[in-house]
Amino acid sequence: MIYVVIVYLWASICLYLLLGGADFGAGIVELAVPRRYKPRVRVIMAHAIGPIWEANHMWLIIAIVILFVGFPQVYTTMSIFVHIPLVAMLLGIIARGTAFVFRNYDAVDDGWQRIYARVFMWSSMVTPFFLGIIAASTVSRTINPQAGDFVTAYIGSWLTWFGISIGLFTTAICGYLAATYAIGTVDASLRQLLIRIAKRFIYLVVVSGAFVFVAAIYSDIPLFEWIFGGLIGQLAIALATVSLAITFIAFRRKKVTALRMLAGFQVVMILLAATYQHYPELVLFSDGKGLSLLEHAGDVKTINALGWALLSGSVFILPFLFYLMRVFGNRQK
Repeated sequence: MIYVVIVYLWASICLYLLLGGADFGAGIVELAVPRRYKPRVRVIMAHAIGPIWEANHMWLIIAIVILFVGFPQVYTTMSIFVHIPLVAMLLGIIARGTAFVFRNYDAVDDGWQRIYARVFMWSSMVTPFFLGIIAASTVSRTINPQAGDFVTAYIGSWLTWFGISIGLFTTAICGYLAATYAIGTVDASLRQLLIRIAKRFIYLVVVSGAFVFVAAIYSDIPLFEWIFGGLIGQLAIALATVSLAITFIAFRRKKVTALRMLAGFQVVMILLAATYQHYPELVLFSDGKGLSLLEHAGDVKTINALGWALLSGSVFILPFLFYLMRVFGNRQK
């Protein structure tokens, strides 16, 4: 049952990046476009995130619950040593959600809408940036359980060039997902605009991805070996690269469904390549030790109960979730 729990943990993180990331990307796209396009893009993105707005953070909650219940030592370690970026990320989630609601549904149309818009856009960029930093801190061997001062323990554990590069890479991916997902929600007159935006984010993803490898070399992190040191990583990157080339063909032919599937597939392949090599270790410490999903799991009875709860919950929740997304998706057409 431990493997069932691990699969659900990985899947929930993956789905949060695919759906919640596209949600964050809505504000990133709006922030990135020229001023003359902002009003139109604002409406487009508000419609595009409608199908996932109601449930996107469910995946984050599932991941947190799995860690809290099934892997308490991992949960405790992360909560202590990276609590600053965790709090920043949570504040970003709260700020953007609140700003989105007041910006779109405030009964009085006054100058506050501009403030809400700025809060929404900037918090949409800050939140995935810190999400990437948190992810980087788990594998960069910067967490020092024996640290004797505040800076080393709670700042140096996450504020690194590698963490910043992963934060920028995650932000670029979110913008790419949002722009690509939104292409199918607009008419032909606006579709070309979103295609141009999506292509620009592809270039940002490539550039920020290169920065990740440069930062890894500077930080003495064997990222190249992790990703290309095994067949799975090589295959995942090869498939992501080929699918990226196919994406440009789909852009030219305006194949909306294919574009969405290709964007999601690329992100899944990137996540697979980045995580499989050091499995089952989830957190790597500066002293060479780490926390393993197999060796540091909770009690067997707890894992079994958690696994059955996840399986049974999926039977009842997932069909209704897909129905909810379909209903909201139809309302945007």
